[in-house]
Amino acid sequence: MSQEIFDLVVRRTWRVPRTEDSAGDAASVARRFDAVLLTSGFKASGRLLGYLGGLAPQDARLVAVRALAVVQETLGAHVEHNAYFKDFPESVPDTDGFWVSALEDALRGTPQEGQAAELLTRGPVDLLGLPTYGRYQHTYEEMAAAHDAFLPALGDRRTVLDVGGTLDEEAHQLYLHLAGSTTPLSDADLADLGRLAGHCAAMAQPESVPLRSARAIVNATHVLYGREPEVDTVTDVLRLACALSGGDVTLETATRFRSLPRPVRRVLLVALDGVVAASPAKLGDVAAHREAWKRLGERLHPHEHRGLPSAARAFAVARGDEAAPSLAARVERSLATGARDDALRLLAASPGTLVRRADHLLRSAADDVEAAAVLDAVKRALPSVSGRVVLGLREHLENRRRTDGDRRVFVNRQGGAWAVPDERGPVPAAALTALAEACDAEVLRRVPRQGELVVEPDFLDVALPLSARARPGGAGVLPRGSRTRVTGELLRFFVHWRQRSTDTDLDLSCLLLDRDFADAEHVSWTRLRGGGFVHSGDLTEAPDGATEFVDVRLSGIRRDVVVPEVHVYSGEGFDQVAEGFFGFMTRDVAQAGLPFEPATVRMRSDLAGSGRVTVPLAFLRGDDGWEALWLHLNLRGRSSFNTVEGHRVTTTTLVRDIAARRYLTVRHLVDLLRADGVKVHHSVPQDAGPVTYLGFGAPEDLPEGSRVVTPQNLLDLVPA
Repeated sequence: MSQEIFDLVVRRTWRVPRTEDSAGDAASVARRFDAVLLTSGFKASGRLLGYLGGLAPQDARLVAVRALAVVQETLGAHVEHNAYFKDFPESVPDTDGFWVSALEDALRGTPQEGQAAELLTRGPVDLLGLPTYGRYQHTYEEMAAAHDAFLPALGDRRTVLDVGGTLDEEAHQLYLHLAGSTTPLSDADLADLGRLAGHCAAMAQPESVPLRSARAIVNATHVLYGREPEVDTVTDVLRLACALSGGDVTLETATRFRSLPRPVRRVLLVALDGVVAASPAKLGDVAAHREAWKRLGERLHPHEHRGLPSAARAFAVARGDEAAPSLAARVERSLATGARDDALRLLAASPGTLVRRADHLLRSAADDVEAAAVLDAVKRALPSVSGRVVLGLREHLENRRRTDGDRRVFVNRQGGAWAVPDERGPVPAAALTALAEACDAEVLRRVPRQGELVVEPDFLDVALPLSARARPGGAGVLPRGSRTRVTGELLRFFVHWRQRSTDTDLDLSCLLLDRDFADAEHVSWTRLRGGGFVHSGDLTEAPDGATEFVDVRLSGIRRDVVVPEVHVYSGEGFDQVAEGFFGFMTRDVAQAGLPFEPATVRMRSDLAGSGRVTVPLAFLRGDDGWEALWLHLNLRGRSSFNTVEGHRVTTTTLVRDIAARRYLTVRHLVDLLRADGVKVHHSVPQDAGPVTYLGFGAPEDLPEGSRVVTPQNLLDLVPA
């Protein structure tokens, strides 16, 4: 059994693959496994307990240990989370008191620390260089001994871990799921797809792979196993070359192309020749990645394959020896010369491009007749584009219909974000309404119907995953724009990192704002304690790992918005550290326990990307309590010395503008289905047949044949 694939399946599905090991009586192993799972906020299903109990004890222990390791790592419970202040959140001094204590410790220093006492008499003192600052002064065991036992509460998370099919069955199902996605995948998703493609190379392959970046990964496996790649654009060939070179299939960062074997080079050139020969107009796409094509030509040696003249034309376009205007250039030329009918005819041949340009074409229409022609063309194009594009247009229209929106927010693949004033002209209200109705009708036509609908009420405000590109890996992570209810008296944020080779200081901070996103105050290493909040203390190096915490007592703060942030103050970035993750817990004050209790973890997300500041989510106080707003922002920041105070304006602006934006949520789909006659329930009806269940975790007793959508397979909500 492949341990890597086993771990991947458990992490992505919360199902434990079955093995073909010997039978026996391991009921006691199953009971102990369930007891340990409960301490992490998980529970083994009856099916899983029955499966483990029927294995030979040695095999049951092996499966249990491996499954438990995946659960703990996903939550961040695989490391020992020490705190700078041993009694945190108790006995944390205010900031002034802390510095006085650190200076006193330096004056009382041991002979090895005598230099610090000498420095105190020489003038200005580097507080960050004091001997006790930024380093643990106690062991994890000493910290653990200072805390009372954790008291479980009824509100603690209980995620069900189930048993699945065989490893190959589970891996193949997950492979087809990711390969069939119409929603852009995150870097972590693409990496998992690559692992699954290799494991499933000898199994049945997907009939089609809609997403171009995913197609490149699948194609790379096909080429390595002697199968023909699926390509229909020149850019598909370029992405495939990137995949074969271990590069970026999204083409957002440059790939260093490898020297490929001659048979592989031949496959790439034959594929390219076929695409260009079938449609020479597709050479217009070469210019968008001209430099990459030049570098690829140096590796493929097209001059050695004289029987492929159409492939050679692609490299001639890249060098500028042959002209090939892109579709966008031809459309812009037609619009600039007033030939708008020609522009519409060109766009009709590329439905996705037409749908994405609908707003521009409608607001720039010369008269009602031209606007009607654009509207008719877009409606005809809708059945030919992916469900994600249809829903993306619908979400765009919803925001264009707002009367309070004067800002636009952009977020790129890495989570980098910026906001600008909305200076676009208006789109006729009648056109907005007609197009929105057409989008809803198209979505309804595609949404699969399977029995009655059962929806957890709290799941209704989860945003539809129209793009997973900037969403980090982890547990409990939801799409940007999702809003989830927050329970418990206390929010506890945590960041853990382990440096690779250089002393690295990551700082956990919070920005606190009022209801109007103003009147800011902060929590950080420069302000350890205040009204309703406390910081666990600054750590400035992490050779063996370090964890910082911030507690916010929701009833004790004066502000209405809490924005946790992680800053790279110095050293390695998020994409360079050996390990790094952020998360938050909710708990009741009376629960006590260690600073990190996995049963109270609501979310854990990986720290990644080239930014130096990450803003994972914000917490907003409403009329009926607090809710989390998911952001997934990775800001560029400074190269070093980032602080929450230094990025206050940028962070405040982005959080305010994203909070004001309208995102399509599960509620939108449910309302469409309800209006179309589908019965909707908030609990499973008695004696029900197969249902479609939407929620954070499905109950064990669903009727046979039911369809289940949870955060683990949220992509299934976006129709193909």
